[in-house]
Amino acid sequence: MFKKILIANRGEIACRVIKTARRMGIKTVAVYSDADARAPHVEMADEAVHIGPPPASESYLIADKIIAACKATGAEAVHPGYGFLSERTSFAQALEDAGIAFIGPPVGAISAMGDKIESKKLAMQAGVNVVPGFVGEIDSTDHAVEIANGIGYPVMMKASAGGGGKGMRLAYSEKDVRENFESVKREGLNSFGDDRVFIEKFIESPRHIEIQVLGDKHGNILYLHERECSIQRRHQKVVEEAPSPFVTPKMRKAMGEQAVALARAVGYYSAGTVELIVSGADTTGEGFYFLEMNTRLQVEHPVTECITGLDLVEQMIRVAYGEKLAFTQDEVKLEGWAVENRVYAEDPYRGFLPSTGRLVRYRPPTEVDNVRVDDGVYEGSEISMFYDPMIAKLITYGATREEAIDRQVAALDRFEIDGIGHNIDFLSALMQHPRFRSGNITTGFIAEEYPDGFSGAAGSETLSLRLAAIAGVLASIDAARAGQIEGRLNGPADPSTSWVVTLDGVERQVELAGDAVSVDGTPIVVDAPYIPGQRLIEAIVDGEELSLRVERKRTGWRFTTRGSSHDLRVLTPLVASLSHHMIEKIPPDMSRFLLCPMPGLVTAIHVEAGAKVEAGQPLAVVEAMKMENILRAEKAGTVKSVAALPGDSLAVDAVILEFETN
Repeated sequence: MFKKILIANRGEIACRVIKTARRMGIKTVAVYSDADARAPHVEMADEAVHIGPPPASESYLIADKIIAACKATGAEAVHPGYGFLSERTSFAQALEDAGIAFIGPPVGAISAMGDKIESKKLAMQAGVNVVPGFVGEIDSTDHAVEIANGIGYPVMMKASAGGGGKGMRLAYSEKDVRENFESVKREGLNSFGDDRVFIEKFIESPRHIEIQVLGDKHGNILYLHERECSIQRRHQKVVEEAPSPFVTPKMRKAMGEQAVALARAVGYYSAGTVELIVSGADTTGEGFYFLEMNTRLQVEHPVTECITGLDLVEQMIRVAYGEKLAFTQDEVKLEGWAVENRVYAEDPYRGFLPSTGRLVRYRPPTEVDNVRVDDGVYEGSEISMFYDPMIAKLITYGATREEAIDRQVAALDRFEIDGIGHNIDFLSALMQHPRFRSGNITTGFIAEEYPDGFSGAAGSETLSLRLAAIAGVLASIDAARAGQIEGRLNGPADPSTSWVVTLDGVERQVELAGDAVSVDGTPIVVDAPYIPGQRLIEAIVDGEELSLRVERKRTGWRFTTRGSSHDLRVLTPLVASLSHHMIEKIPPDMSRFLLCPMPGLVTAIHVEAGAKVEAGQPLAVVEAMKMENILRAEKAGTVKSVAALPGDSLAVDAVILEFETN
């Protein structure tokens, strides 16, 4: 077995590989940019090598620096993780030329399947169903329009070397193609060094199913069942699960065997994934289409590990060393259900805009009761604009799908993140959504269920009563403690047991008598251990567990639980009666400004002072987290002045331009 391997990656996947290597008794080498000098993967590895400045194009994407690090440390093999150099043919070839093992597939397979255009041609030749489209070279925007018109709208434009949702745009009209074709080319070039684009028919109401394959160098290739990855936003996966609630045993066998046949056609070994698109109405197992093959480990591989009991990273290392697979297709288990949520640095309350900054507080849920957290950050880490916005992956396992989902909801309630925007509330809302729980999902789920954006999970009368009861308990504990502080001005000798709790505009009367609590006359049994200043409360209310993230406010608390934040004003009856006379401060009107919605780089300004614009017209493009964001006019108007130029790095809420006032 290898004595030492290098991980040519960063973040959670680097930590993930190191954990398995350590268990196998293999020493590890980390590489890092300036931005990652204090990153967890650097601390975890036995050795670490600095490879350059923060931009990936100057560090993690430079193969020569990785190879030099191998030679300097004596690393015998390289695990590429995913992204970066994981599917770069030239990198795998350079390692081979240098006598360093690549923990991944052969160069020929990466070349054949890593290029989306060439892989579709190969799949067609092999008799695999592919989505109708144009798989040749596209010369210009006009050429792209001609092709799209010929295929018929809607169409999907994709960067040939793309992945992870980057370099993809959906077009419903010629206007969409003209607006977005060049953007797809730029994203492909910036993220993958390849600006080629292909166009294919977009199948509406599809389900995204992928088959995990695993092969060795001795001709053995197996499929490890399927994953459902239909919950996506902007073509980026958000939730994955295994198995799929849609796939029947017949479909599973048909998909698996076709995936193995495709892998065998290119001499594949190591772990890989064949991605398929399936009509939600199909139950025959025959109406699926090949999308692409990812010749690497997938972000969502943990759900497959949960249901099969296999460590895919270990299998990749053993295959790279030349070992045979130690099991057959019939011995691949499928037990229970696993769900994975991707925790992103993005603000769902502001249109899912990327968020950067420091993790002032980072406390993931404890990894017990079939809860797993894969991350590569710590409290105090900087979430940088240079890399992917994923903070962590939360994986839960259960005997049934419902059990795995319920564990997600409970674990998300215990996930504490402060300092940046994050999508934990949104993930919890997804887990509780009746349509998701029914399994009736497609890739359009988020757009269909949240057409006006996200404003928090829907609450209930029961939850409101329980939150009011907890607020009353906390207020009494705080008041009792305040009364014990020596010399406190007007400190209450006998803390109040009556409170007026205002939640969502509704005032509720909360009364406490010993351990008994009533809200508007309804008795509620509350066990909420709390020490003033505590940030996470794990309560039991009416016999049910309820975890809340707690933030103290001037006149009460903010409780975050079950996918929504709730501001609760908690006052004594006397103060509450007087509070109605307070004047509310009206926030300033900022509607005449176009503000930068996130920290990012201005790549284009489409208007100038004096220009008249219409609602929906593109005004500027801001790049953040390797994604381009088109900022559009909310209403018709006239541009008064432009404050930013292409190439400017802007902070959140920086002024880009100002409109004339009416």
